[in-house]
Amino acid sequence: MTTESTTHLTEAVVDSLQGAADPRLRELLTALTRHLHAFVRETEPTMAEWERAVGFLTATGRMCSDTRQEFVLLSDVLGVSMLVETINSHGHGDVTEPTVLGPFHMTESPVRALGADLDLVGGGEPCVVSGRVLSGDGTPLPGAVLDVWHANAEGYYDVQQPDVQPAGNGRGLFTADDQGRFWFRTCVPSPYPIPTDGPVGDLLRATGRPSYRPAHIHFIASADGHLPVTTHLFVAGDDHLDSDAVFAVRASLVQDFAETDDPPLAREFGIPNPFRHARFDLVLEPARS
Repeated sequence: MTTESTTHLTEAVVDSLQGAADPRLRELLTALTRHLHAFVRETEPTMAEWERAVGFLTATGRMCSDTRQEFVLLSDVLGVSMLVETINSHGHGDVTEPTVLGPFHMTESPVRALGADLDLVGGGEPCVVSGRVLSGDGTPLPGAVLDVWHANAEGYYDVQQPDVQPAGNGRGLFTADDQGRFWFRTCVPSPYPIPTDGPVGDLLRATGRPSYRPAHIHFIASADGHLPVTTHLFVAGDDHLDSDAVFAVRASLVQDFAETDDPPLAREFGIPNPFRHARFDLVLEPARS
């Protein structure tokens, strides 16, 4: 088939989309068609390669469930999730940088009181995470809501081990106090490999890529009159900070989980002394009309 005939085919598909009532849908599908057709013309896949690609996407869909999103994982390892987050980050002022949602925000976090312990199974090194939720100008945001989730000390989320971890382990929905402060107890998170038992794992092995994510805690912070932020708290010194499988590390989100020898503070937090303590402020951008 000549270049002229393949271009005609592309334009025929684009023309077929012009009846879409939603102009944004029409714009997205038109751009997708043009880029996808250009990719095919550039790479000239064989029929066997095309069938393998269809099989890969089919297997990715079959791997999805109520507790696992393989397509999100695929988006993550291709850097698309981080690209979308970056494009949608307005970046006005010194606000907390966003990162990927990840594939394990698949269940509702239980409401917990400030100071609650997220580590329901034990076995990890105890720590406290504390901080404030602030507006871009430094004003505290009383009543801000924080959705928090992370893997256990062995690197697994509760939904990955329903027979081992109680539902809600490593998860909590907190409301900041009247000064915008929050704090909770848990274990120091550990690095872990993303799930590699599905098509995304096959892709990583085929390309010789590492599968590990550096130790982190997920946050979604929201407050009235402000844009929510989805982000991470990364553990300083982790060996995988420079090779995150999903490209989500930002220097501003890396914090020390400092060894703290402070008996009065340990009593205040209800944790044995000494303990590890990470301080992490979340700064939200005011919503604009």
